[in-house]
Amino acid sequence: MLVGLATLSLGAPPSVARLEGVNKPELLPSTPGSSTFVIDVAGFLSDGQEQRIQKRVEALQGDTGVKLRVLAQNYPETPGLAIKDYWGVDPDTIVFVADPNTGNILNFNVGENVDFQVPRSFWSKLAGKFGTKFYWQDNGEDVAIVNAVAAIDNCLREPIGRLQCSTIRGELE
Repeated sequence: MLVGLATLSLGAPPSVARLEGVNKPELLPSTPGSSTFVIDVAGFLSDGQEQRIQKRVEALQGDTGVKLRVLAQNYPETPGLAIKDYWGVDPDTIVFVADPNTGNILNFNVGENVDFQVPRSFWSKLAGKFGTKFYWQDNGEDVAIVNAVAAIDNCLREPIGRLQCSTIRGELE
């Protein structure tokens, strides 16, 4: 669930109530645009992790055209709806929101073009592997985020076919 936007939640238990939408553009970096692909308002990532994710996402976009955007937040401290315009979210965009308040820390808003490219089962497998409360409490929110970004990058680089994205491969597993 991309908190603040109307989205699909993969991996969140049905007992989790829908969180109210938020729109706090003041939590965004001061320079809007496509150059900031990682926003960590929750402070889950070290500067080095954030820079490595930024470089990986830039390379992924250059190689595949898919725009992966990562928002680490702790609801209700989130820019929420403001990220849609800030990042220019379109059908080629995946907005990955890491928020422990939804039960499963991994939440995805997948653009329709990406939805056609990536098997839907991938997102639930990814959330089930790295997003569970047990996983991120034992390994840290940062490890869950880094592994999820690596798994998305690996999936999007696989050849399209029956086995595409069938194995979830993170970086720090």
